[in-house]
Amino acid sequence: MVDIHHHLLPGVDDGANSIETSVEMARLAAGEGITHVACTPHANNHFAFDRQANAAKTEDLRKRLAEQNIPLTLGSGCDFHLSFENLKQAQADPAQFSINGLGYLLVEVADYSLPPGLTETFYALQLAGLTPILTHPERNPTLQQEPERMRDWLRGGVLVQVTADSLTGHKGRHAERMAHDLLERRWVHFLATDAHNTTSRPPRMRDAHNLVAAKYGASYAHALCVTNPLAVFLGKQFEVEEEPQGLTDEVKEPNWWQRVTAALTRK
Repeated sequence: MVDIHHHLLPGVDDGANSIETSVEMARLAAGEGITHVACTPHANNHFAFDRQANAAKTEDLRKRLAEQNIPLTLGSGCDFHLSFENLKQAQADPAQFSINGLGYLLVEVADYSLPPGLTETFYALQLAGLTPILTHPERNPTLQQEPERMRDWLRGGVLVQVTADSLTGHKGRHAERMAHDLLERRWVHFLATDAHNTTSRPPRMRDAHNLVAAKYGASYAHALCVTNPLAVFLGKQFEVEEEPQGLTDEVKEPNWWQRVTAALTRK
């Protein structure tokens, strides 16, 4: 399996806090059946993103893994936050933040809100030659209540990554429910661990893969965990395993009674 969202590099964000933790996370990932990991530290107001420094840390980690015979191929990337400065830099240098510099960009929105003009922002990134991958929308309370907001983004070519732990209930029942709803619609292109440590947020993917295979089909599980993320890792295009449902349907505004009923159902 291929993990395109993993905070494996030591001491650069709220992920691994030491090289020893990075090695143990890598060992756990390999034990899950993960063969490739994109190291994707945050780039936000709290954590500065230094591509050259990250490359050096990645190379050091590769040597440590080789010494301990941990069979994991490492790549680079970024957990990209939508600040003005980040957007300006990404448009000027599309390779700076994308996975292995090959055009696929993990985009993380704020935990409890959505920035205005997000559709236009995705489009601007695409004009710069990037393919946005929206990370863990199932964990965003706004999107949990209004998942239909994602329809236009998907129509426009935005891809979607769901956290493996959301499917297995480790991220709460709301995230679990939405993750399965997105899978049923075939609105998901990747599963990833979003691992940060060896305890509360370890790299887990096998159980989520098996759950998807049992409930939604083995070929879809393989696409989400192997085929699609490997294409991203290598900077290649991939064929969608199953066509998303409902993207071409006419969007109708709910009447007042439907809105009230939906609000009561969510409580």
